[in-house]
Amino acid sequence: MTNFSPFIARKPFHLMTKPIGSLCNLDCKYCFYLEKETLFGGASAHDFRMNENLLDNFIRQYIEAQPIDTVSFAWQGGEPTLLGVDFFEKVVSFQNKYANGKHIENAFQTNCTLLNERWCQFFKEHRFLIGASIDGPEAIHDAYRVDKHAKPTFARVIRGIEYLIKHEVEFNTLTCVNRVSSQKPEIVYRFLKGIGSTFLQFIPIVERSADASSKSLGLALATPPQLDKLAPADDNPRVSHWSVRPTDYGNFLVEIFNRWVKQDVGKTYVQIFDVALAKWLGIKNRGTCVFEETCGGALAIEHNGDVYACDHFVYPQYHLGNILNQHLGALVESPAQIQFGMDKKNKLPRYCQTCSVRFACNGECPKHRFESTPDGDPGLNYLCSAYKHFFNHIDPYMRVMADLYNRKQAPALIMQMLKDGTFTMPQQ
Repeated sequence: MTNFSPFIARKPFHLMTKPIGSLCNLDCKYCFYLEKETLFGGASAHDFRMNENLLDNFIRQYIEAQPIDTVSFAWQGGEPTLLGVDFFEKVVSFQNKYANGKHIENAFQTNCTLLNERWCQFFKEHRFLIGASIDGPEAIHDAYRVDKHAKPTFARVIRGIEYLIKHEVEFNTLTCVNRVSSQKPEIVYRFLKGIGSTFLQFIPIVERSADASSKSLGLALATPPQLDKLAPADDNPRVSHWSVRPTDYGNFLVEIFNRWVKQDVGKTYVQIFDVALAKWLGIKNRGTCVFEETCGGALAIEHNGDVYACDHFVYPQYHLGNILNQHLGALVESPAQIQFGMDKKNKLPRYCQTCSVRFACNGECPKHRFESTPDGDPGLNYLCSAYKHFFNHIDPYMRVMADLYNRKQAPALIMQMLKDGTFTMPQQ
C-alpha cells in the first residue's frame, strides 16, 4: 500500500485501464496495441498481469482522484478476459472497499471469443457495460480480425454475443472502420442492428508504417506525431494498406446517417451522431474526446502502473509516471499532461481555425494530424475531408433536431417530417 495523500483532480477524467497490457488471444491485422508488448518486455504472460497490490492501489487512487460522485472504470487490453473472472471479482471487492459512498460503474471491452456462462453471470450481477468488438458480417469481420493461427474469429464472437444476450448483459458494439468495412456501410449497419446492438461506435482505423523513431523502439507502426515537432507531410511514413481512406470514411458515415435519420432516431444510438447533436446544441464535453477542443482528460494506465497521456500515446515520450511513485491525481494534473491537452487546441493549423465545421471537429484526434494543409502548414488531420463531408451533410438535419430539442420536442420527430414531406432545409 502506498502512503500518498489523496490528490483530487480539478475535473473528472477518464482512464483506460490495461490490466493485462497488450496481451491478446487474437492477432487482428490492424491492431496498434499488440506490438506494445515490445515496450514492456516480460518473459511470460504472468509478467503482464497487474498484481493484487497494484490493483488495490490503482482502484483506491482512481476513486480518490475523481472530483465527482460517480466513478467509471474502463477495462481493456489486449484482451481482459485472459485474466479470468476471479481477477475481476477482486476488482469489485476493492471497489466496494474504497467507494466511500461514491457510485461505481464498470465498462469492459472484449473481443467476446472467451465469453461463457460464468463471465456473463458475473457481468449481469455486477452491472458491467460490455463493449463488444465486431466489424460486421462474417466476410467483413474476418478480413482482419483473426486469431494467432490466422484463423477467422466471427463464429466465436457471435457465440460470445449470444451469451451476453442470453444473460441480458448490456452491451455496445465497437466497430473498426477499415479499408474493407468502409466499402459496405449499409451492410455493416443492418448487420449490427440485426445482432441486437442498439448503441454503435464506429472507430476509424488509421495507422502508418514505422518511421525511424518507431523502429528504434522495435515497432512496426509509426508513433503519433508530436504536435510541437510537426514535419511536412512529405516526410511522414506511409499509411498502411488496411487503413480507411478519408473519402471512404466520409461516405461510410453519410450513408449510415441517411438511413438512421429516416428510421432510427431515438431507437438506435450511433455515438458520432449523438456527439454531433450535442455540438449543434452547444453542449460541451459530451461524448468522445476526439471532437473536444482540448484533450488530456482520457489517459491510460498499463499493467505495471505506468500512466500515459492517452491510450493512443503509450510511448516513452508520453509517459507521465507510475502510481507506485506518485498519486494518480497528481499525474493527471501534471504540467506535461496539461500541456499535452492544450496542444490540441494551440497547435491547430490556421486552415482549421477558420473552418466552418471546426466547432464539431476541433481537428479530431492528434494521432491523425500528420498531413499538411493546402497552405503547406503541417498538422492537418488525415481524415479532414471525411469530416468536412460528413458534418456539412448532416448540418440541416442537426439544426432541425436541435430546434426540436430546444422547443422541448423529441428530435425523433424529424423522421415523420421526412416521411410526410414537411422537412425543409433551414435557412443559413
